[in-house]
Amino acid sequence: MQTFQLIATCAAGIEALVGRELRDLGYETQVENGRVRFNGTVRDILRTNLWLRTADRIKIVVKEFPALTFTELFDQTEAVAWDELLPMDANFPVEGRSHNSQLHSVPDAQAIVKKAIVTQLSDVYHRRTRLPETGAKFPLEVAINKDQVMLTLDTTGDSLFKRGYRVAKGDAPLKENMAAALILLTHWTPADMPFLDPVCGSGTLPIEAALIARNIAPGYNRHFICESWPWVSSKVADTVRDEADAAADYDSEFDIAGSDNDPEMVAIAKKNAQAAGLSQDVHFSVADVTALTTDKINGVIVANPPYGERLSDQTAVRALYKGMGKAFKPLTTWSKYILTSDLDFEAAYGQRATKKRKLYNGALRTDLYQYWGKPIWHHDNK
Repeated sequence: MQTFQLIATCAAGIEALVGRELRDLGYETQVENGRVRFNGTVRDILRTNLWLRTADRIKIVVKEFPALTFTELFDQTEAVAWDELLPMDANFPVEGRSHNSQLHSVPDAQAIVKKAIVTQLSDVYHRRTRLPETGAKFPLEVAINKDQVMLTLDTTGDSLFKRGYRVAKGDAPLKENMAAALILLTHWTPADMPFLDPVCGSGTLPIEAALIARNIAPGYNRHFICESWPWVSSKVADTVRDEADAAADYDSEFDIAGSDNDPEMVAIAKKNAQAAGLSQDVHFSVADVTALTTDKINGVIVANPPYGERLSDQTAVRALYKGMGKAFKPLTTWSKYILTSDLDFEAAYGQRATKKRKLYNGALRTDLYQYWGKPIWHHDNK
Protein backbone atom coordinates (compact mmCIF):
# COMPACT_ATOMS: atom_id res chain seq x y z
CA MET A 1 0.00 0.00 0.00
CA GLN A 2 1.34 3.43 -0.94
CA THR A 3 2.65 5.62 1.88
CA PHE A 4 2.03 9.35 1.72
CA GLN A 5 3.64 12.31 3.44
CA LEU A 6 0.78 13.82 5.44
CA ILE A 7 0.08 16.89 7.53
CA ALA A 8 -2.62 17.47 10.11
CA THR A 9 -3.36 21.21 10.09
CA CYS A 10 -4.64 23.00 13.19
CA ALA A 11 -5.15 26.31 14.96
CA ALA A 12 -2.07 28.13 16.27
CA GLY A 13 -1.26 27.12 19.84
CA ILE A 14 -2.61 23.57 19.78
CA GLU A 15 0.00 21.88 17.55
CA ALA A 16 1.44 19.96 20.53
CA LEU A 17 -2.03 18.52 21.27
CA VAL A 18 -2.46 17.33 17.67
CA GLY A 19 1.03 15.81 17.89
CA ARG A 20 0.08 14.02 21.10
CA GLU A 21 -3.14 12.69 19.55
CA LEU A 22 -1.21 11.35 16.54
CA ARG A 23 1.43 9.71 18.76
CA ASP A 24 -1.35 8.12 20.84
CA LEU A 25 -2.66 6.66 17.55
CA GLY A 26 0.81 5.22 16.91
CA TYR A 27 2.35 7.69 14.45
CA GLU A 28 5.79 9.32 14.48
CA THR A 29 5.35 13.07 14.27
CA GLN A 30 7.11 16.33 13.52
CA VAL A 31 5.37 19.33 15.07
CA GLU A 32 5.56 22.65 13.17
CA ASN A 33 3.67 25.95 13.27
CA GLY A 34 0.02 25.28 12.49
CA ARG A 35 0.58 21.66 11.46
CA VAL A 36 1.98 18.26 12.39
CA ARG A 37 3.73 16.00 9.86
CA PHE A 38 3.39 12.23 9.77
CA ASN A 39 3.38 9.41 7.20
CA GLY A 40 0.60 7.00 6.36
CA THR A 41 -1.41 4.96 3.90
CA VAL A 42 -4.98 5.48 2.66
CA ARG A 43 -6.11 3.59 5.76
CA ASP A 44 -4.19 6.04 7.97
CA ILE A 45 -5.72 9.00 6.12
CA LEU A 46 -9.19 7.65 6.94
CA ARG A 47 -8.23 6.72 10.49
CA THR A 48 -6.77 10.13 11.39
CA ASN A 49 -9.70 11.99 9.79
CA LEU A 50 -12.00 9.84 11.92
CA TRP A 51 -10.11 10.09 15.23
CA LEU A 52 -8.35 13.46 15.51
CA ARG A 53 -10.28 15.71 17.88
CA THR A 54 -8.19 18.89 17.67
CA ALA A 55 -7.00 19.05 14.02
CA ASP A 56 -8.67 20.93 11.14
CA ARG A 57 -7.71 18.81 8.13
CA ILE A 58 -5.56 15.93 6.90
CA LYS A 59 -3.64 16.85 3.75
CA ILE A 60 -1.36 14.89 1.45
CA VAL A 61 1.92 16.72 0.80
CA VAL A 62 2.28 16.17 -2.95
CA LYS A 63 5.57 18.05 -3.39
CA GLU A 64 7.82 20.65 -1.72
CA PHE A 65 10.41 22.73 -3.55
CA PRO A 66 11.97 26.22 -3.68
CA ALA A 67 10.76 28.58 -6.44
CA LEU A 68 11.70 32.16 -7.20
CA THR A 69 10.10 32.39 -10.68
CA PHE A 70 6.82 31.32 -12.22
CA THR A 71 8.79 29.19 -14.69
CA GLU A 72 10.27 27.21 -11.78
CA LEU A 73 6.81 26.89 -10.24
CA PHE A 74 5.36 25.59 -13.51
CA ASP A 75 8.19 23.14 -14.26
CA GLN A 76 8.31 21.66 -10.76
CA THR A 77 4.52 21.27 -10.65
CA GLU A 78 4.33 19.72 -14.12
CA ALA A 79 6.99 17.16 -13.10
CA VAL A 80 4.58 15.56 -10.57
CA ALA A 81 2.79 12.36 -11.68
CA TRP A 82 -0.62 13.98 -11.15
CA ASP A 83 -2.37 11.13 -12.98
CA GLU A 84 -1.53 8.87 -10.00
CA LEU A 85 -3.75 11.07 -7.83
CA LEU A 86 -6.26 12.63 -10.23
CA PRO A 87 -8.50 10.66 -12.62
CA MET A 88 -9.17 12.20 -16.04
CA ASP A 89 -12.49 13.73 -14.96
CA ALA A 90 -11.20 15.04 -11.58
CA ASN A 91 -12.58 18.38 -10.44
CA PHE A 92 -9.46 20.01 -8.98
CA PRO A 93 -9.82 23.60 -7.75
CA VAL A 94 -6.51 25.19 -6.71
CA GLU A 95 -6.45 27.45 -3.64
CA GLY A 96 -3.39 29.53 -2.84
CA ARG A 97 -1.52 31.61 -0.29
CA SER A 98 1.84 33.31 -0.22
CA HIS A 99 3.89 34.80 2.59
CA ASN A 100 7.27 36.59 2.47
CA SER A 101 8.00 35.27 -1.03
CA GLN A 102 9.09 36.51 -4.47
CA LEU A 103 5.98 34.88 -5.94
CA HIS A 104 3.60 37.06 -3.95
CA SER A 105 0.69 37.14 -6.42
CA VAL A 106 -1.61 34.37 -5.21
CA PRO A 107 -3.98 34.41 -8.26
CA ASP A 108 -0.97 34.06 -10.59
CA ALA A 109 0.49 31.19 -8.52
CA GLN A 110 -2.89 29.41 -8.57
CA ALA A 111 -3.24 29.87 -12.35
CA ILE A 112 0.32 28.60 -13.03
CA VAL A 113 -0.15 25.50 -10.84
CA LYS A 114 -3.51 24.76 -12.47
CA LYS A 115 -2.01 25.13 -15.96
CA ALA A 116 0.94 22.85 -15.08
CA ILE A 117 -1.39 20.13 -13.76
CA VAL A 118 -3.64 20.41 -16.84
CA THR A 119 -0.57 20.09 -19.09
CA GLN A 120 0.66 16.93 -17.30
CA LEU A 121 -2.78 15.28 -17.21
CA SER A 122 -3.53 16.18 -20.86
CA ASP A 123 -0.26 14.54 -21.93
CA VAL A 124 -0.93 11.34 -19.97
CA TYR A 125 -4.63 11.07 -20.88
CA HIS A 126 -4.00 12.19 -24.52
CA ARG A 127 -6.49 15.03 -24.30
CA ARG A 128 -6.41 17.78 -26.90
CA THR A 129 -9.57 19.45 -25.62
CA ARG A 130 -10.15 20.72 -22.08
CA LEU A 131 -10.32 18.26 -19.21
CA PRO A 132 -13.98 17.70 -18.24
CA GLU A 133 -13.63 18.28 -14.43
CA THR A 134 -17.06 16.66 -13.94
CA GLY A 135 -15.95 13.95 -11.48
CA ALA A 136 -15.01 13.80 -7.81
CA LYS A 137 -13.52 16.87 -6.17
CA PHE A 138 -9.80 16.98 -5.30
CA PRO A 139 -9.10 20.26 -3.42
CA LEU A 140 -5.50 21.36 -4.06
CA GLU A 141 -3.49 24.17 -2.50
CA VAL A 142 -0.27 25.93 -3.43
CA ALA A 143 1.23 27.48 -0.28
CA ILE A 144 4.39 29.58 -0.66
CA ASN A 145 6.32 30.61 2.44
CA LYS A 146 9.77 32.26 2.24
CA ASP A 147 10.08 31.03 -1.39
CA GLN A 148 9.37 27.41 -0.37
CA VAL A 149 6.41 25.90 -2.21
CA MET A 150 4.18 23.20 -0.75
CA LEU A 151 1.59 21.54 -2.97
CA THR A 152 -1.08 19.73 -0.95
CA LEU A 153 -4.25 17.71 -1.57
CA ASP A 154 -6.98 18.01 1.07
CA THR A 155 -8.48 14.63 2.07
CA THR A 156 -10.99 16.03 4.59
CA GLY A 157 -13.44 18.34 2.80
CA ASP A 158 -15.50 20.23 5.38
CA SER A 159 -13.17 20.99 8.29
CA LEU A 160 -12.89 18.33 10.99
CA PHE A 161 -14.59 20.61 13.52
CA LYS A 162 -17.83 19.87 11.64
CA ARG A 163 -18.70 16.69 13.52
CA GLY A 164 -22.25 16.69 12.24
CA TYR A 165 -24.09 16.94 15.56
CA ARG A 166 -24.58 20.70 15.80
CA VAL A 167 -28.15 21.19 14.61
CA ALA A 168 -28.27 24.70 16.08
CA LYS A 169 -25.87 27.16 17.67
CA GLY A 170 -25.73 30.42 19.62
CA ASP A 171 -24.15 33.79 18.82
CA ALA A 172 -20.48 32.97 19.38
CA PRO A 173 -20.14 29.19 19.21
CA LEU A 174 -16.87 27.50 20.08
CA LYS A 175 -15.66 25.24 17.28
CA GLU A 176 -15.89 21.58 18.22
CA ASN A 177 -12.15 20.92 17.77
CA MET A 178 -11.30 23.98 19.89
CA ALA A 179 -13.66 22.71 22.61
CA ALA A 180 -11.93 19.31 22.49
CA ALA A 181 -8.55 21.06 22.77
CA LEU A 182 -9.64 22.95 25.90
CA ILE A 183 -10.75 19.68 27.51
CA LEU A 184 -7.55 17.85 26.55
CA LEU A 185 -5.53 20.68 28.15
CA THR A 186 -7.10 19.94 31.55
CA HIS A 187 -6.24 17.23 34.06
CA TRP A 188 -9.73 15.71 33.74
CA THR A 189 -10.01 11.93 34.07
CA PRO A 190 -13.59 11.01 33.11
CA ALA A 191 -13.75 7.84 35.24
CA ASP A 192 -13.53 9.63 38.60
CA MET A 193 -13.98 13.40 38.12
CA PRO A 194 -17.17 15.39 37.45
CA PHE A 195 -17.09 17.77 34.45
CA LEU A 196 -19.08 21.01 34.26
CA ASP A 197 -19.48 23.88 31.81
CA PRO A 198 -21.61 26.45 33.69
CA VAL A 199 -21.95 28.78 30.65
CA CYS A 200 -22.55 26.02 28.13
CA GLY A 201 -24.40 27.88 25.36
CA SER A 202 -25.22 25.34 22.63
CA GLY A 203 -23.48 22.58 24.61
CA THR A 204 -20.29 22.02 22.61
CA LEU A 205 -17.92 21.58 25.58
CA PRO A 206 -20.01 18.99 27.50
CA ILE A 207 -20.77 17.10 24.27
CA GLU A 208 -17.07 16.95 23.34
CA ALA A 209 -16.33 15.84 26.93
CA ALA A 210 -18.82 12.99 26.53
CA LEU A 211 -17.25 11.96 23.20
CA ILE A 212 -13.84 11.86 24.92
CA ALA A 213 -15.17 9.97 27.96
CA ARG A 214 -16.86 7.34 25.77
CA ASN A 215 -13.84 7.15 23.41
CA ILE A 216 -16.15 7.83 20.46
CA ALA A 217 -14.32 8.85 17.27
CA PRO A 218 -15.36 12.48 16.62
CA GLY A 219 -15.68 11.92 12.87
CA TYR A 220 -17.78 8.78 13.19
CA ASN A 221 -21.02 10.34 11.95
CA ARG A 222 -19.66 12.15 8.91
CA HIS A 223 -17.87 11.46 5.64
CA PHE A 224 -14.65 12.84 4.20
CA ILE A 225 -14.05 14.11 0.68
CA CYS A 226 -11.44 11.41 -0.05
CA GLU A 227 -14.14 8.76 0.28
CA SER A 228 -15.44 9.84 -3.15
CA TRP A 229 -12.05 9.22 -4.81
CA PRO A 230 -11.65 6.10 -6.99
CA TRP A 231 -8.47 4.97 -5.21
CA VAL A 232 -9.95 5.15 -1.71
CA SER A 233 -11.66 1.84 -0.95
CA SER A 234 -15.10 1.97 0.68
CA LYS A 235 -14.24 -1.41 2.21
CA VAL A 236 -11.24 0.11 4.03
CA ALA A 237 -13.41 3.06 5.14
CA ASP A 238 -16.04 0.67 6.53
CA THR A 239 -13.39 -1.36 8.37
CA VAL A 240 -11.91 1.76 9.98
CA ARG A 241 -15.39 2.84 11.12
CA ASP A 242 -16.19 -0.63 12.47
CA GLU A 243 -12.93 -0.61 14.46
CA ALA A 244 -13.83 2.81 15.87
CA ASP A 245 -17.28 1.57 16.89
CA ALA A 246 -15.72 -1.45 18.64
CA ALA A 247 -13.32 0.85 20.54
CA ALA A 248 -16.11 2.99 22.03
CA ASP A 249 -17.16 2.57 25.67
CA TYR A 250 -20.95 2.65 25.70
CA ASP A 251 -21.34 1.16 29.20
CA SER A 252 -19.39 3.19 31.79
CA GLU A 253 -21.09 5.97 33.71
CA PHE A 254 -19.73 9.53 33.78
CA ASP A 255 -20.71 12.78 35.47
CA ILE A 256 -20.86 15.42 32.72
CA ALA A 257 -23.03 18.53 32.98
CA GLY A 258 -23.70 21.83 31.29
CA SER A 259 -25.80 24.77 32.42
CA ASP A 260 -26.72 28.21 31.07
CA ASN A 261 -28.97 31.03 32.23
CA ASP A 262 -30.74 31.12 28.83
CA PRO A 263 -33.47 28.44 28.56
CA GLU A 264 -33.39 28.67 24.74
CA MET A 265 -29.67 27.81 24.66
CA VAL A 266 -30.21 24.89 27.02
CA ALA A 267 -32.94 23.58 24.70
CA ILE A 268 -30.50 23.88 21.75
CA ALA A 269 -27.77 22.11 23.75
CA LYS A 270 -30.15 19.22 24.46
CA LYS A 271 -30.98 18.95 20.72
CA ASN A 272 -27.29 18.89 19.84
CA ALA A 273 -26.54 16.19 22.45
CA GLN A 274 -29.42 14.15 21.03
CA ALA A 275 -28.02 14.55 17.48
CA ALA A 276 -24.66 13.30 18.80
CA GLY A 277 -26.38 10.29 20.38
CA LEU A 278 -25.32 11.48 23.82
CA SER A 279 -28.56 12.79 25.35
CA GLN A 280 -28.26 10.28 28.23
CA ASP A 281 -24.63 11.24 28.93
CA VAL A 282 -24.86 14.99 29.51
CA HIS A 283 -27.12 16.59 32.09
CA PHE A 284 -28.18 20.08 30.95
CA SER A 285 -29.98 22.57 33.19
CA VAL A 286 -30.97 26.23 33.33
CA ALA A 287 -28.84 27.94 35.99
CA ASP A 288 -26.98 31.18 36.69
CA VAL A 289 -23.21 30.63 36.88
CA THR A 290 -22.83 33.32 39.55
CA ALA A 291 -25.12 31.29 41.87
CA LEU A 292 -23.28 28.01 41.33
CA THR A 293 -22.99 25.68 44.34
CA THR A 294 -22.18 21.98 44.49
CA ASP A 295 -21.42 19.26 47.03
CA LYS A 296 -19.35 17.35 44.47
CA ILE A 297 -15.56 17.34 44.80
CA ASN A 298 -12.49 16.95 42.59
CA GLY A 299 -14.27 18.24 39.51
CA VAL A 300 -13.20 20.18 36.44
CA ILE A 301 -14.92 23.32 35.16
CA VAL A 302 -14.23 24.35 31.56
CA ALA A 303 -15.91 27.59 30.52
CA ASN A 304 -16.01 29.85 27.47
CA PRO A 305 -17.93 32.84 28.86
CA PRO A 306 -18.76 35.98 26.83
CA TYR A 307 -15.62 38.06 26.13
CA GLY A 308 -17.07 41.58 26.01
CA GLU A 309 -15.40 42.36 22.69
CA ARG A 310 -17.72 45.35 22.22
CA LEU A 311 -17.06 48.18 24.70
CA SER A 312 -20.80 48.39 25.45
CA ASP A 313 -20.70 44.80 26.78
CA GLN A 314 -17.58 45.17 28.92
CA THR A 315 -19.22 46.30 32.16
CA ALA A 316 -21.70 43.42 32.14
CA VAL A 317 -18.98 40.89 31.26
CA ARG A 318 -16.65 42.10 34.02
CA ALA A 319 -19.55 41.81 36.48
CA LEU A 320 -20.08 38.24 35.22
CA TYR A 321 -16.37 37.42 35.76
CA LYS A 322 -16.55 38.86 39.28
CA GLY A 323 -19.61 36.71 40.02
CA MET A 324 -17.85 33.64 38.62
CA GLY A 325 -14.84 34.31 40.85
CA LYS A 326 -17.04 34.50 43.96
CA ALA A 327 -19.05 31.38 43.03
CA PHE A 328 -15.97 29.32 42.16
CA LYS A 329 -13.87 30.36 45.17
CA PRO A 330 -15.35 27.80 47.64
CA LEU A 331 -14.80 24.98 45.10
CA THR A 332 -11.23 24.41 46.28
CA THR A 333 -10.99 20.79 45.10
CA TRP A 334 -12.14 21.77 41.58
CA SER A 335 -9.86 22.93 38.78
CA LYS A 336 -11.21 25.73 36.60
CA TYR A 337 -10.24 26.52 33.00
CA ILE A 338 -11.68 29.72 31.58
CA LEU A 339 -11.16 30.99 28.00
CA THR A 340 -11.47 34.71 27.25
CA SER A 341 -9.87 37.45 25.18
CA ASP A 342 -10.29 39.97 28.04
CA LEU A 343 -6.78 40.82 29.21
CA ASP A 344 -8.20 42.17 32.50
CA PHE A 345 -9.96 38.91 33.32
CA GLU A 346 -7.90 38.09 36.44
CA ALA A 347 -8.61 41.49 38.01
CA ALA A 348 -12.36 41.08 37.48
CA TYR A 349 -12.35 37.41 38.56
CA GLY A 350 -10.42 38.32 41.71
CA GLN A 351 -7.61 35.77 41.51
CA ARG A 352 -4.37 35.26 39.60
CA ALA A 353 -4.33 32.16 37.40
CA THR A 354 -2.04 29.23 38.24
CA LYS A 355 -1.12 29.21 34.55
CA LYS A 356 -2.12 31.00 31.34
CA ARG A 357 -1.98 29.60 27.82
CA LYS A 358 -2.31 31.66 24.64
CA LEU A 359 -4.75 30.16 22.11
CA TYR A 360 -6.56 31.39 19.01
CA ASN A 361 -10.34 31.05 18.99
CA GLY A 362 -10.77 31.50 15.25
CA ALA A 363 -8.81 34.66 14.41
CA LEU A 364 -9.22 35.99 17.95
CA ARG A 365 -6.29 35.82 20.34
CA THR A 366 -7.48 34.45 23.68
CA ASP A 367 -5.98 33.14 26.92
CA LEU A 368 -6.92 29.97 28.79
CA TYR A 369 -6.80 30.95 32.47
CA GLN A 370 -6.08 27.84 34.53
CA TYR A 371 -6.86 27.56 38.25
CA TRP A 372 -5.73 24.22 39.60
CA GLY A 373 -7.68 22.77 42.50
CA LYS A 374 -6.39 20.64 45.39
CA PRO A 375 -8.27 17.35 45.05
CA ILE A 376 -9.12 15.26 48.11
CA TRP A 377 -8.73 11.54 47.48
CA HIS A 378 -10.26 9.08 49.94
CA HIS A 379 -8.46 5.77 50.45
CA ASP A 380 -11.14 3.87 48.56
CA ASN A 381 -10.61 6.17 45.54
CA LYS A 382 -7.03 5.11 45.12
